[in-house]
Amino acid sequence: MASDLSSLLNSSRALNSHLSRPDLPSVNLSLDQIEAQSRRLVSRQLGASSDADRANYLLAQAHVDAPALANSIAHLNTSTTFSPLQPLQDTDVAGYLRHAHEQNLISTIEEGRRETQEHFYRLLEERSHKDWEAKKRRVFEELGGRATSDSKALAEMKKSFHGKAALAASTGPSLTLQMQSKMMAYDRAISELNAARLRGTPCPVIHLLMQAAASLNSEPSSQQMLQNFHVLAKITGEPPALPPVEHAGAHILNAPLFERKYARVYLGDSDSREAAALRTQIAKGSREALEDQFWDIIERSIQSRPMEARLGGDPSVANKIRAFLLMRYYKNGQWEERIELVAGQPLWAKLYYLVRTGHAQEALDEALKSQQAIEHREDSFVSHFRSWVESPERRLPKPHRDHLQTVYNAHMLHSASADPFKLALYKLMGKLEPSRRTVPQVTMTTEDWLWFQLAMVDEEEEGGLRGLTEVLLSYGERHFDGAKKGVWPGVLLMCGQFERSVAALWEHPETEIEAVHLAIALAYHGLLRVPSRAETSDISPLTLSPLSPPALSLPMLIWRYVRQFVKLDAKEALQYVYCVCLSADQGDGVGRENVETAWELVRRIIVLAHSGPAWEELVGGFRPDGTRFSGVIEQGAALLHLQNAAQYNEQILIRAARDSEENDRIPEAIKLYNLAGDYGTVISCLAQALGNTLAQPAGETDKGKIIERTAVEILRHYERTNRAVGKDRDAAVRLLRIREALNAKSSGRFDVVLEIMESTDLIPLDGDVAKITRKAEEFKDLHDALQRNLQVYLPLTMEALAAVHQSIKNSATAETTRQMTLTTLRKKSRSLMVFGGILKYRMSPDVYSYLARLDVEIAL
Repeated sequence: MASDLSSLLNSSRALNSHLSRPDLPSVNLSLDQIEAQSRRLVSRQLGASSDADRANYLLAQAHVDAPALANSIAHLNTSTTFSPLQPLQDTDVAGYLRHAHEQNLISTIEEGRRETQEHFYRLLEERSHKDWEAKKRRVFEELGGRATSDSKALAEMKKSFHGKAALAASTGPSLTLQMQSKMMAYDRAISELNAARLRGTPCPVIHLLMQAAASLNSEPSSQQMLQNFHVLAKITGEPPALPPVEHAGAHILNAPLFERKYARVYLGDSDSREAAALRTQIAKGSREALEDQFWDIIERSIQSRPMEARLGGDPSVANKIRAFLLMRYYKNGQWEERIELVAGQPLWAKLYYLVRTGHAQEALDEALKSQQAIEHREDSFVSHFRSWVESPERRLPKPHRDHLQTVYNAHMLHSASADPFKLALYKLMGKLEPSRRTVPQVTMTTEDWLWFQLAMVDEEEEGGLRGLTEVLLSYGERHFDGAKKGVWPGVLLMCGQFERSVAALWEHPETEIEAVHLAIALAYHGLLRVPSRAETSDISPLTLSPLSPPALSLPMLIWRYVRQFVKLDAKEALQYVYCVCLSADQGDGVGRENVETAWELVRRIIVLAHSGPAWEELVGGFRPDGTRFSGVIEQGAALLHLQNAAQYNEQILIRAARDSEENDRIPEAIKLYNLAGDYGTVISCLAQALGNTLAQPAGETDKGKIIERTAVEILRHYERTNRAVGKDRDAAVRLLRIREALNAKSSGRFDVVLEIMESTDLIPLDGDVAKITRKAEEFKDLHDALQRNLQVYLPLTMEALAAVHQSIKNSATAETTRQMTLTTLRKKSRSLMVFGGILKYRMSPDVYSYLARLDVEIAL
């Protein structure tokens, strides 16, 4: 047995003895020579060995031949990886088919995995790019614009960092003349909308926006937006104009309801019967808009090529369709291939195009005229066609549809010569093969394809409009915007994805204006869902969630739009903010959040708007006789859901005044408090502001002068009406007197300075020590603004004393009179020094040293 095993081992080793092993050369050296060569190699490598050598050494100890394995892997042939384990005989057809089927499955799985992976990384890259662009634009907007290179804009940008965070970054990119023209064209429609809302009358806002888009023919996006507005008008059923009002109050009884008409159904349960009916209406309106668009194309084509059309003297719809078919499908004396002639005319194409342009009744009339010829080819077609046209929902009973399916499968489905328009008619009538969404030679353009999908939609089958929406979203923007830009928002609009449609327009700078106005029109009709404040993103206005339908932040969209021109035209910006409250009726607290956001935006506008007559026109003011007049905001308070004057004062005026204070807009804050009737806060704020202008050199700037003028006007009015009597008002009066003294000093009238300061009764100058001590003790009870400015009016008074002393000393008056006057001035100076000495802790040492030096000069 051992000999047999030994011979077997030797024979097995001899099997590959004829193969060369270049990676394992034979060794013909003695042990001494091998050791010497090894030492020489080690000395060359300075004791270092590679990771591969170490690995091979360790593997060799485990009896693993690493070089052999590497060679096997290098020469591995994977083409036979999925070859059958058992050889297939040439006659084994079943085995071959089974193996081919398995190979197809494996290839399909691998190809699907590869395509899914590529699609994932492509979508990831696109989403990352979009997110980056959105974040970058958001940052630029927050910093005050994409191109604010001038020093004034840069200064405003820097200043915004020191204001309230919510009110920072007031402006967006600089407006071009083209953008301003487009904005002006659209803002008239918004003004008319709000005027109608205040009157309580409906407003055809979509048609007003259509007129604006039509006036911008030079804009590349105007035609596409005109079509989008037309689609929305068809969906909502909004008429081009309202019926005239015959007598006062007639609009209340007879006018159609537009505002928030669809809100209850659109924002409610999406599985309800009303929601399904609304989706049917959306599909029908979109289809009709596409029909109108195509009919317009046909008429313009006939007018532009009258010789080819050969319309003749018959302007009927059927004759225009005949002329159009002649232009499109009749070439070189013959009709195109597969166009079937019935009674000498392309009847199937004619019927289809009549239906395609919204003239179904005219198509039925044509079918009835040629009924005999049609029945000879397609039995019972006319009766089915009549039932389909006369059905309100364009839906046949199931037996009729089954019959059409049978005919379709038997004569058309696999026929290479069937008329494509006849095939399309059968598919439309029977809703046949809804998953096969194209018909060759029929659905050639994007609009034709969309119309066909919408005509095939049935809410009771294949998911209805929602099923079509899923298919369109799976295609994505890339699929539709390849040949013509700007189509994707319209596609989303036609399938009822209103929020996504607005967001798609907003993503492109050239259609941002249209996005805002489309959103307003949708909100007015109740076809816009707004997210809650917690769900709203800071980057994108669109909120997508797997648990709820898409939502669009209308307040964010409007604010980002209006802040581009809020400083230039605050009243127009206010008109857009009014539209934020259109969603006030949305449930789950979202409507209330929108109203509060609108109030906040109004306050932002008040703070950011430039002061002046336009600002007072915005918030209101007082006439010279003291009577108050209301501003634009108060006049539109109903649009902001402000119930009464008290709520208006609290939510708008007082809180805007606080924001103005925080943003160092004191004159405006004072006026706002005054308008709100918070007279105590007016005087308190006025005293603080006057105190700040005294303590800072900036008090002599325009801002300080504005505060002084405002204080003079308000104090005069309050004294006349006996308002806000008390410590704050007294302090404001004294601070104004100190300012007068400072102005007198600037003009060199020191005697007037001294007279004014004595009249304020802030400094005891009569030399009575008891009175001086009492005044110093009462100092802590003075208004904070007066205490802070002790270092201003003490030196001012001492300078006046020194100047008057020097003037009297050098005058030519009688000696006795001069000496008496000088003695009086020295007495006042000493009184001031005693008073200042008691309050020395309130002043810096430099100020007290300055007072002492002047006192010495007076004493000499």
